Amino acid sequence: MDPHPSTAGLAGLGIGELSSRYQTGELDATTVVEGLLERIAAVDAPGSGVELRAIAAVSSDALEQARRLDAERAARGPRGPLHGVPVLVKDNIEVAGLPGAAGSSALVGRPCGDAALVTRLREAGCVILGSTNLSAWANIRSSRSTSGWSATGGLVGNPWALDRSAGGSSSGAGASLAAGFTPFAVGTETDGSIVCPASLNGVVGLKPTVGTVPTGGIVPISSSQDSPGPMVRSARDLSLALSVLAGRTIQPTTEPLRWAASQFAGTGHPGTDAAFEQAVSDLTSAGLVIERRFLVPTPGSILDDALTVLLAELSDDLSAYLAARGGEGPRNLEELVRFGEAHREVELPYFGQEFFERAVTLGGRAGPAYEPARSRSLEWAQTVFLGPALDDVDVLVAPAYGPAWKSDLTLSGHWSPTGGQITTAPAIAGWPIASVPLGLVDGLPVGMAIVARPGREDLLLGAALTVEQALGGPLPPPAWRPPQRG
Repeated sequence: MDPHPSTAGLAGLGIGELSSRYQTGELDATTVVEGLLERIAAVDAPGSGVELRAIAAVSSDALEQARRLDAERAARGPRGPLHGVPVLVKDNIEVAGLPGAAGSSALVGRPCGDAALVTRLREAGCVILGSTNLSAWANIRSSRSTSGWSATGGLVGNPWALDRSAGGSSSGAGASLAAGFTPFAVGTETDGSIVCPASLNGVVGLKPTVGTVPTGGIVPISSSQDSPGPMVRSARDLSLALSVLAGRTIQPTTEPLRWAASQFAGTGHPGTDAAFEQAVSDLTSAGLVIERRFLVPTPGSILDDALTVLLAELSDDLSAYLAARGGEGPRNLEELVRFGEAHREVELPYFGQEFFERAVTLGGRAGPAYEPARSRSLEWAQTVFLGPALDDVDVLVAPAYGPAWKSDLTLSGHWSPTGGQITTAPAIAGWPIASVPLGLVDGLPVGMAIVARPGREDLLLGAALTVEQALGGPLPPPAWRPPQRG
């Protein structure tokens, strides 16, 4: 049941429908933003009765932006393709006037400008509604971090079941879309951080090829893997959102696609794997020819190499970012580790910072471990996994993640107990990947992952539309199930 039914109509609008109603005069940006701010205040904040905690901060000038855009439309017409469309931006992305804190008190109060992608959003006519909570430091601080928890925002809930994970690290973005706070959110992914919350919250997310969307002004992990991308409620809205972020038009292909589907490589969750097999059958019944491909498992040695690469790049990239950002606070990773120790009650109440500590010792890209680890992991991702999986086909589909697991700050652990294996090879290689809802399993969303070659986002967009149409369209509104046993 919707916890704020008076705003349910606005909550269900996508980018396309919203833009259409603007054009007919049925709605204006001011009315929409007023309604969404009311919904956020009623559902998200401490004391609201729900406390979703998906929002990191609301833009103090959100209504002013909307009024200005309405006046501009009346005087001169729309500014761009997303004129008046509200957007929420993950809080590791800098926005003038918002925290840009990456979930840590170490960055609170340090000034932000607009990241390059935020400038694109404003030029397209978006209303920057606010920023979304995330897993602290985008889940790179500890192997025991709890997805969706940050020192600055607390623990994000999942609108489908409030005691279950919203995924990581773009947890607040996924939950905000499902909750009806916005028709469009921007997440970031290093490995799974868009695909996972999209799958768990029943929305659509796309991590573009690394380099497609600029990363300037984003708190970094890894230059070889970090990629901002769009998250929306329907695949119909994905092309417009991606085009604005990429700074160029990217349309879904209209050519017939050649498909492959994973064989014997599910999530390990019976209901999810059965839903995937049914989806493949439905796609085949719709006339698609889908080859089955065996996906090789990821060796533990490759996971170790991939982590070494991430931590070495983190040592260089995050230190450079901290040194360049204004205000008082840690200027490099070593100082950030000391900050965490000095502020344990706030920063480390549930899990530690062993990945940060290890990153300090690796010596960055110049250290002896980096180049061999990068070479081995990239060779595996491109030649052993992705090459055979996509040989002679355009897209590969596989189950993304199983249903959302229970959040547990005591035991911690942000890795999904079911699924997520499909994200690793595209992450290492920098290739694009998307997630589209498969349906519901035990009342919880599960997603289908779609992988394409680098630079072929047009194929992903076309495949996402095909999957959504064949499986019956976007999911219904979430159930808002209260915390329960089992």
